[in-house]
Parts: sequence; structure tokens; C-alpha cells
Amino acid sequence: MGLKALDYETMNENVKKVQYAVRGELYLRASELQKEGKKIIFTNVGNPHALGQKPLTFPRQVVALCQAPFLLDDPNVGLIFPADAIARAKHYLSLTSGGLGAYSDSRGIPGVRKEVAEFIERRDGYPSDPELIFLTDGASKGVMQILNCIIRGQGDGVLVPVPQYPLYSATISLFGGSLVPYYLEETANWGLDVNNLRESVAQARFKGITVRAMVIINPGNPTGQCLSEANLREILNFCYQENLVLLGDEVYQQNIYQDERPFISSRKVLMDMGPPISKEVQLVSFHTVSKGYWGECGQRGGYFEMTNIPPKTVDEIYKIASISLSPNVPAQIFMGLMVNPLKPGDVSYDQYVRESKGILESLRRRARIMTDGFNSCKNVVCNFTEGAMYSFPQIRLPPKAIEAAKQAGKVPDVFYCLKLLEATGISTVPGSGFGQKEGVFHLRTTILPAEEDMPEIMSSFKKFNDEFMAQYEDNWNHSRM
Repeated sequence: MGLKALDYETMNENVKKVQYAVRGELYLRASELQKEGKKIIFTNVGNPHALGQKPLTFPRQVVALCQAPFLLDDPNVGLIFPADAIARAKHYLSLTSGGLGAYSDSRGIPGVRKEVAEFIERRDGYPSDPELIFLTDGASKGVMQILNCIIRGQGDGVLVPVPQYPLYSATISLFGGSLVPYYLEETANWGLDVNNLRESVAQARFKGITVRAMVIINPGNPTGQCLSEANLREILNFCYQENLVLLGDEVYQQNIYQDERPFISSRKVLMDMGPPISKEVQLVSFHTVSKGYWGECGQRGGYFEMTNIPPKTVDEIYKIASISLSPNVPAQIFMGLMVNPLKPGDVSYDQYVRESKGILESLRRRARIMTDGFNSCKNVVCNFTEGAMYSFPQIRLPPKAIEAAKQAGKVPDVFYCLKLLEATGISTVPGSGFGQKEGVFHLRTTILPAEEDMPEIMSSFKKFNDEFMAQYEDNWNHSRM
């Protein structure tokens, strides 16, 4: 018998090329240690509820009633559920074609898409068309759908920020395209320099690659920076000049931990720029219920909105969405509730504000504790997390540590992160999983562990790091930045 189609040797090469560090070697080792009974702190994935963030009460009440509509017929329902939750559950059930167990339109429930469009209009000050909004199973599914439409083959390139969230590198590999990196400048708080972009495009073209799209992650993952309005204008001008589609990954727009640089959407800046740019640049923006103070990762709810995409293309994207029949319906209701939140005067409003504010204020404090903690460690330097939910410290590894990693057959930052995991139970992601400049090493950790656990986590990190540095440093003198 010869090789079969699903034998490893003969399977699709693009699948084998995919690397996804967030669930890579470190995660697998952490899972093994956990099975052996070691206490593991999983800071490798932005998974808020898994690290103790409590779900917001109101959206859960509404979805519970939608999942169990017979509760609405119970005469005592008003004793357990507030009136506004009951009203919203009835509203969403009336929008479905048979409750949560029925398929919706492949683009999502029209009434929820209308709520998304109204949210975008309130946020940006420009009208939005529900027909150009597709609801998806998390933002990741939407990103994959759009990249699938852009990438025609190996000759097609997508500009991706480095360090980047590996969804992009993995999906571009899977669809057989080429990743074109542009480097963010760590010393300028992970800022973006348009000259770097021009250089990246020139190098790609020299290799025969047609650059077709550009990705921005704002606020940044793993780097945590917020793009300024001026930076966004430069990016949109660049996309206009180079004829690129801009993919705006804006899933962390609720996660802002400073007041100097609020979140501004790419779409608002594009519209503010006026014609011809505002009528020409093709933009797809992504959002989710997985992040922010919602943190509903497991629900898999997201959307994308298309700007300046021709109707015929929209029809083709609809056709591809139809293959999966329907995005998951409970998550669409979570999305509706997120974009159309409670208003002052609603029965549950005060509790909703108290819960959401409490989460954001705590995250703001945790961002500070973590940044300060890393900066107090030997040979570690870390930019402040302005937004999103990660810290991305640079670890200055001594030559002896790099040599020891080589001996062990490991990439240096993987070696460091594995030692950290074994010593402390803290599971992180090495910077090499996101991309970084040659000879520079990082790790990514979420800022999500419970606030009361944070000082202890940082002190066990510091103890490990400083001992690690002492062990490998010898007489190596290293100045801090």
C-alpha cells in the first residue's frame, strides 16, 4: 500500500508550514506540567475569563433568557431577571427566524448588523451601512475570510507589523501567500515609521512579490501601543499611494490604559481626510466580543465592516460566508449587546457601569504594576502597555545564555521562557513567536492575572530572572538602555 492522502508526507504543505506560537511548544510543556500537578499561570493567551475576569451580568442574563425562552413564560421570571434583560431577550428573539437554534443569514442577523452600524456611526460620526457589515465567529474568522479573498498565490504579499499576532503569519502561510514584514520601532514606543514601510514594499517587489494589503493592529498585540491620529493618516496616505487594502484589527479598542492617546478608528481618520482618499482607500475593520471588559472569548463573536469595497466583491464575500451557512447565533446577540449597551435610566445600567469600569480600572493598574515590575529586573526593559492586554518586555540575554540555548537546540528566548515556566509556573510566549529584530529577544505575557496575584507573580518573575542573569552573566558587563 502506498502513501494515503492524509499521511503526514503527502498532506497539504501549506498546513505543515503554519506556526502558531501562542499554542506552541511552551503551551504544550505547560499543559504537561499542569497534568503532573504543578500550578501553572497561563499568561500565554488573551483569555480574560480563564484568568478570573468575571462575565458582565446583563449580557449573560439576556443570552440565558434567549437560550431558555420558556423562562420568559414563567410567571416568576421578573423575580430573577431584571425588566430590561427580559425586554432585550424578547427583542433579540424577535429578530431570529426560530430562536438561537435556527441558522441566521450568512452575514448575521440583519437587526444586529443594524445595531453594529449605529454603534460605528456614534463612534466615528459618519453613517455606516449594515449591508457592508458581516458578523463572524470571532474576529479571527473574519480576518481569514478577507485574507482568503486577497491572496491569489505565493506572489501576493501582505504587509504585517513585526512583532505581530501570529494569526496573520499563520493564515498567510495557510493560504499560500507571502508575509511582508514591517518593523515597529521599540525605542519609539513601538511606533511605525512610513520610511520602513516603503523599504519593506521595495524589498518585496525586488523579490517579485505583489504587495496587495497592509495590516495594522491598533491597539497593538503583542506590543500594546495606540496609534496616533497623525500615524493613521500617514498609513492611509501610504495605502492610497501604493494601492493597498488596509486591514484594521481594532479588537482592543476598549482596552486603553492612558489618556494621552485615546483609540481612534481607521475609518474615522479615513472619512476625516475627505476625497479623493476617503472614496478610494479600501478598508476592512475588525472587532470582537472577546476582548475589552467583555472578554467573552469562548462565545466566538466578531464582525468586519467594509469601506470602499465594490458591490460585486461584497457579493463574492457573501457567497463564501454562505458555505458556512451561519455565524453562531448566541455570539451575534452578545455582539448586539456590546454595540448597543444599556443607557442611563435602565434598571441594570448602574451595575453594568460599575462592573465594566471596575474591570478597566483594574487592568489599568495591572498594566502599570507589570511594566514597573519588568523594568525593575536585571537586563529587562519594557515599554508601558498603552492599550490591549499584553506586556512585551525585551530580555537582554547574556552571550553565555545564548550559547547554552544553542547547546540545548533551542531558540534563545524559547530557552529562557522554558526555564521561567519550570521555575515559576508562569507560561508566556517567546518573542520569536511574533517576530523581532535579529539578536533581540522578548517575551509576551498578558496583563490578565488577578490584580491581587500580580505582586506575587512579578516577584517570582524577578527572582527567577535575576538568578538566571547571575548564572549566565559571569563577568559580562551589560548596560541598561
